[in-house]
Parts: sequence; C-alpha cells; structure tokens
Amino acid sequence: MTDSPSPVPTVVLVHGAFADAGSWAGVADILLKAGVPVIGPAVPLRGLASDSAYIASVFAQIEGPILPVGHSYGGALISNAAAGNPNVKGLVFVSGFAPEVGEALGEVEGTSRDSALAPALVQRQYPSGDGGATAVELFVDTAQFYRVFAGDLPEDQANVLAATQRPVAAAAFDEKSAAAAWKDLPSWAVVARGDKAAGSDVLLSMAQRAGAELLELEGSHVIMISQPQPVADVIMKALKAVGA
Repeated sequence: MTDSPSPVPTVVLVHGAFADAGSWAGVADILLKAGVPVIGPAVPLRGLASDSAYIASVFAQIEGPILPVGHSYGGALISNAAAGNPNVKGLVFVSGFAPEVGEALGEVEGTSRDSALAPALVQRQYPSGDGGATAVELFVDTAQFYRVFAGDLPEDQANVLAATQRPVAAAAFDEKSAAAAWKDLPSWAVVARGDKAAGSDVLLSMAQRAGAELLELEGSHVIMISQPQPVADVIMKALKAVGA
C-alpha cells in the first residue's frame, strides 16, 4: 500500500490597503489553472489587530495546510495571523511588510527614502461607533495614485484602481505588530525595485531580516497586477518547498 500524496496547501491571497482581493486576479487565475486551491478574503482594513484576527479566523476554518501570501499591509497581517497555527507552512511577501514584534508600520515606512506615499494620502472620516464618534481613514489622492502606487500599469487601468480603492483606517499604521511568524516559518519575498508606496528599501530590508528567499523585479507597488506570472512562480516554488 502506498501513502496518499500530501494535500496541496490552500493559498490565501491577502490584499493590502487601498485595494481589494481583485488585485490578486491575475495570480489567482494562474494558480487555479495549475490546480492550486485559492482563497482571497476581503480584509476589513480597520486596524492591524482586528484585521489580523479576521485573517486568523480565515486560516482556522481551512482544512489542511495553508500558504499565506500577503501584499503590502497584508504582509503584516499574515505574519501576525499565522502565529501559532500549525497548518501554516510558510509565508510569501509580495511587496509586503514583515514587521518585527513592537514595530508600527507608520514608523517603519517613515524611514523609507523610496516611499512617496505619505504626502499623497488624503484623510476622511468614518463612523467608529455609537454617539456619532468618527475616526480617520486614508485614501491615496487619485491624482497621484498612478505615480505613487501603480506606475508600471497603463494609466487608464491605474485610474480605475484609484477610483475604486478601499480606504484603510489611519490607526492601522499606528498599531504595533504583536507577532512575527516569519521567525518560525520559511519565507519568500517579491520586492519591486520601483515601489514608491511601501518603499523598496524598507521592503528589501524586511525581507532580508526575515531570511526570505528573495526575487527582485523592476516594477511598481502592484507588481502582482503588472507581473502576475513571476509572482505566481514564486508561490509555486514555495508550495513545492513546503511539500506540495
């Protein structure tokens, strides 16, 4: 009697701020056609702790092994959400933050020489609870979105992404990371050399600190949209390495 093959891990594609799960469409299409199970959850984008708890709940309801893939802010979410879950076999960061315990993304990004995001952010208010209380959420100025966020896409496509972007609570960038699952899991990273949103320098430094197997590409912050094939190739490589 031969052993049955190990199940292919479910790839969980976690989007970042100012985006939705549709940003993974090209990558998801490649993976699905290769027979890889894929889930692309909708992140609430209301806070690092609460969003990480939501993604952790997604992981907890998946049977079998899991390979999380995080873009931008989503990288911080998977690094927090994966902590303590034995089904998570590795982490893939795609232009993704991999913070240390106690680091806040706003502070880290503030050290970047490459990021041009902060001056492009627009503040608006959203209701945060009873009694008419409000809190600040952030958008990328639509006039600057193409330059800062998606400079390697056709400008018309970038304009659509700008018009349909999802805001993130400003508090998400002030909360300190509570876990760093990359310390205990094998990691892979794709860093775009022209990332003017998260900042190529910060992302590269974090990937190197995490000991991630690294692929650098010429491109913008939305490298998974502009170059889905090499991003999918890294994910497939990670799946093979963790036993798929």
